[in-house]
Amino acid sequence: MQGLLVLSRAIDRFNEAIGKAVTWLIFIAILVSATNAVVRKVFNTSSNAWLELQWYLFGAAFMLAAAYTLKQNEHIRIDIFYGTRSRRTQHWIDLFGHVFFLMPFVVLMSFMLVPYAWRAYEIGQVSTNSGGLIIWPARAILAAGFILLVLQGISEIVKKIAVMRGEMEDPTPFVSAHEAAELEGAALADTVAKLAGEDRK
Repeated sequence: MQGLLVLSRAIDRFNEAIGKAVTWLIFIAILVSATNAVVRKVFNTSSNAWLELQWYLFGAAFMLAAAYTLKQNEHIRIDIFYGTRSRRTQHWIDLFGHVFFLMPFVVLMSFMLVPYAWRAYEIGQVSTNSGGLIIWPARAILAAGFILLVLQGISEIVKKIAVMRGEMEDPTPFVSAHEAAELEGAALADTVAKLAGEDRK
């Protein structure tokens, strides 16, 4: 198990580095969008390439950060049933979901998207929009995003089993939406109190 945990930690570090790095793509997409808007208004000209570049950047930020989101346990979940179970039952639910729902889907998508992207690269496929960009980078981003999810899914399964066997601490203790709101409220109240104290000085 220790060998698998070493692999899990390596996957976590890798996806965390990628997830944090691609946040800059949002900023770049905003700059591209703003520049495109200014050029269109001032010079009355534009290109579909600028619009498609924005889509590529947002798509890359979303897909390449998906595995990091999974690592942080920040994916969307409905708490109505899950939140009322014991933590051990929650671990079983997570493990079942990872093995029987997440992994089959992301593995299938990876197998489908890799040749899909490669084919677009081989034929030099270009967007059907006038002045559009080449297609293969967008498809390669999709494939890469799902491959990263496959790796992170493996890491999450390993960690779940290790936690359930008592071989490691729970890296993402469950916090319900209500508890999260209470914690955020307490943190905000603490910040306001500190600022008010500084103003009185």
